[in-house]
Amino acid sequence: MAREYGRNQRIAGQLQRELAVLIQREAEGELGMITVSAVDVSPDLKNARVYFTALNLSAEQDVLERELNARAGFFRHQLARILPLKLMPTLRFVFDQSIARANHLNALLDSVAGGNASEQ
Repeated sequence: MAREYGRNQRIAGQLQRELAVLIQREAEGELGMITVSAVDVSPDLKNARVYFTALNLSAEQDVLERELNARAGFFRHQLARILPLKLMPTLRFVFDQSIARANHLNALLDSVAGGNASEQ
């Protein structure tokens, strides 16, 4: 039976915290305000998928994703200096669509609620 809060989740939490600081310090001026929303680490701890959002989309999502993935080696090297892990996971940055989906659903709900209010 798997533990509820295993090693993968602890490492993912550490990676998320440290990456948030690194990205803010190293790339905020060039890429805008980027937030690391989640990190998923593979069971073998070799790969990590880093989900991020951008508060002010100064650049397109795919451009931000490309830029962060281009700098993934640098971030991985910096993390290896900070975190005491034998193997530092390979980082892959993915734009987190959940906020955009939530805003779209809220807009749909508001439009349905507005339509019902006008009928009464």
